[in-house]
Amino acid sequence: GTLPHFLEEPDDSYIIKSNPIVLRCRAAPAMQIFFKCNGEWVHQNEHVSHESLDERTGLKVREVSINVTRQQVEDFHGPEDYWCQCVAWSHLGTSKSRKASVRIAYLRKNFEQDPQGKEVPIEGMIVLHCRPPEGVPAAEVEWLKNEEPIDSNLDENIDTRADHNLIIRQARLSDSGNYTCMAANIVAKRRSLSATVVVYVNGGWSSWTEWSSCNARCGRGWQKRSRTCTNPAPLNGGAFCEGMSVQKITCTSLCPVDGSWEVWSEWSVCSPECEHLRVRECAAPAPRNGGKDCEGLSQESENCTEGLCIQDKKPLHEIKPRNVERGGDIALYSGLAAAVLAVAVLALGVTLYRRSQSEYGVDVIDSSALTGGFQSFNFKTVRQGNSLLLNSSLQPELTVSRTYSGPICLQDPLDKELMTESSLFNPLADIKVKVQSSFMVSLGVADRAEFPGKAHPGTFPQGSPRPFGTLQARSKAMFIQSLASISSSSQLRSTALFGHLGGRLVVPNTGVSLLIPHGAIPEDSSWEIYLLQDHGSVLLGPEVSCGPPELAVSTPCALTIPHCAHADPQHWSIHLKRRTQQGKWEEVMSVEEETTSCYCLLDPYACHILLNSFGTYALIGEPLSDCAVRQLKVAVFGCLSCNSLDYNLRVYCVDNTPCAFQEVVADERLQGGQLLEEPKLLHFKGNSCSLQISVLDVPPFLWRIKPFTACQEVPFSRVWRGSPRPLLGAFSLERFSPGTSQLCCTVSVRQLQGHELLLHLQTSVLEAERENITFFGHEDGAFPAQLGPKAFKIPRSIRQRICATFDAPGAKGKDWQMLAQKNSISRNLSFFAIQSSPSAVILDLWEARHQHDGDLDSLACALEEIGRTHSKLSDVAEPQLEEPEFPCSRKGL
Repeated sequence: GTLPHFLEEPDDSYIIKSNPIVLRCRAAPAMQIFFKCNGEWVHQNEHVSHESLDERTGLKVREVSINVTRQQVEDFHGPEDYWCQCVAWSHLGTSKSRKASVRIAYLRKNFEQDPQGKEVPIEGMIVLHCRPPEGVPAAEVEWLKNEEPIDSNLDENIDTRADHNLIIRQARLSDSGNYTCMAANIVAKRRSLSATVVVYVNGGWSSWTEWSSCNARCGRGWQKRSRTCTNPAPLNGGAFCEGMSVQKITCTSLCPVDGSWEVWSEWSVCSPECEHLRVRECAAPAPRNGGKDCEGLSQESENCTEGLCIQDKKPLHEIKPRNVERGGDIALYSGLAAAVLAVAVLALGVTLYRRSQSEYGVDVIDSSALTGGFQSFNFKTVRQGNSLLLNSSLQPELTVSRTYSGPICLQDPLDKELMTESSLFNPLADIKVKVQSSFMVSLGVADRAEFPGKAHPGTFPQGSPRPFGTLQARSKAMFIQSLASISSSSQLRSTALFGHLGGRLVVPNTGVSLLIPHGAIPEDSSWEIYLLQDHGSVLLGPEVSCGPPELAVSTPCALTIPHCAHADPQHWSIHLKRRTQQGKWEEVMSVEEETTSCYCLLDPYACHILLNSFGTYALIGEPLSDCAVRQLKVAVFGCLSCNSLDYNLRVYCVDNTPCAFQEVVADERLQGGQLLEEPKLLHFKGNSCSLQISVLDVPPFLWRIKPFTACQEVPFSRVWRGSPRPLLGAFSLERFSPGTSQLCCTVSVRQLQGHELLLHLQTSVLEAERENITFFGHEDGAFPAQLGPKAFKIPRSIRQRICATFDAPGAKGKDWQMLAQKNSISRNLSFFAIQSSPSAVILDLWEARHQHDGDLDSLACALEEIGRTHSKLSDVAEPQLEEPEFPCSRKGL
């Protein structure tokens, strides 16, 4: 006498095409077994029963099966899948089996995303995206390379586990080929379009050979050196080396001069030894430049008595005279005196030369002055007429040089020189530029306000007594009123005191910043400027207020607002709007509009706005098609509830802006929640389809999810319009035993007919055993306000020279419009044309776009490219007439 227990329970099944499936149950002891499907009893005639006796226990075993057809599943409409379970009877009562779901298996034909071909450099990263067709059950993905399966377990350089994507960490030449994504489930197999991957190698120059000897033995000639594009050689369509493979310079070889004797001197007086002498020198001319010495004797002696004078019974001409030795000593001492005199004259000449050159000062010859890097600089004495900015057309003389280490003040004597076109665009050979990161540069500058005669800035909104200018004194009451209107509960704000030197103000961890150019505020006044990001929600980004509104600036300020739109002009119409004093929104301009009142530049994750007046601004987007994409960040938090056996999962979908996720983190900290997995990006389409959030793969014997919470659906409007409550899904799980400390499951966030995300969770529910996932905030949190020159990446001296060159219209098109084009600014140029210095506004926009990376290399390359274009135009207009075959005149070039 026991309750029935099931020896076999029905399994989850899939109906393939039109073939029915069979569900079976077996229980003992069982008098009757019936199926119940979707809460209704299945007719007895549809059951197939079989009864037997268990020989070991003697209990009656009953087995029952039913058929489920495709039509039955399709006709069913309910909140859950089609399900069936068994109910068994015995003398003591009934028992129920597990519920078995029945789903119609299918696999769509078309891939949601086919892999796209790529051309990547060697050792670059290759990412091939593949989104398989929608199917039940979900399709398994396999990658083929040239029709052969790829096994990522055999190659550590290949990873195929991330959302069906194929990732090759460092491309090799052998990775070139045709890649295909294969998707398959129990119904069918599908094959994507093939993607061709080409791994190329850009050519590189070998080292220069030594200079050849001068080809002319005497007079003017030339010498050359060469290099080859073999380090490495270009492969698979890689770029060939840029530049010349052969360099030639002029040389002059001095012609050798053979020595020749002067005429003999007169014979000397006859000596007591009866001999006289005569001498001659090899100086008519003396041998020079490797010429031959004179042949023969330089001294002759003979008997002056024709052999009649004899001493010690020998002819006197055979006895060595002592006056000859004295003559040799005199010649030696005369030579030493002449050498000392020559050294003294040389030292005097060097001293006079140094004094004549000292009045010119020093000049920086290291082109890293543009980059602002704090590193070693070389200084040299400047020749007259040699003005150096970025490069020089001449090879620098390094005979007199000194090395200084440490931070160099960028406000150097270069500010006092006028910039010439040759000094800006001619290359400076053999000078290497090393750019250090903007973060290190910021650390190298003292953190102080650089306003002469002004007090240090106070903190918002204290208003400590400090000297306000006349303009500020008139509007201080309005300024205080503006501050009072800001919500005191909001912490997303920054404030600082700015003057004529300008600076940068950021709201930490939000991506919102304001760049105030040098000279935008009059010299005789200083303003306390605030920047506020409102908690109110708008469609594509935060609502940003900057003020005071009554401040009039002479140069447009650059306001940066992050956004969450996948900004494609075919699918979005994005507008900049401003709030009026009555609280209504008025349109300022469209992002694609041509106007002179304002300028908008839309980057992938932020919009940079050039403003002449302060106020409250926001970005509003109007979708033009169902393909408009709003970028959302999906994050999952978890925490134990009051009941120690329950565990809560909370799923958030917030705008993909730095500030939105920070607010979620702050709220979760108050609730004791922990981030369980790094957030992922969801592309939410404007196709009016809702969002489904479900928890999958919950361990059945350790955890259970509470009924009617496994799958939750969120309306499209709540997600698309940015609900003020970003929590979209809450799930409650229960442990069967307090000893269960690990939770492994999968959270699926999927838009119908759109993108799907899978977040695989593996965490400990106990606080002591949990591994915290750190999410770093925005890098601008450490420097909310930077004042004066240290807020700008481009040094002031370099900026002045660039503006002086490009503001004036160039005869060959080298003006500010070319500067804008090289910085990817190709529209609404009329806004810059009305500015007093168009180049300065373009550089302000560059500062706003590169506030985090400080990519001065790209600006230097753009200027160098403009210089090369100008140089080519100059060569066409004014060809070189003298020695065109020798482009360089020094070995160092």
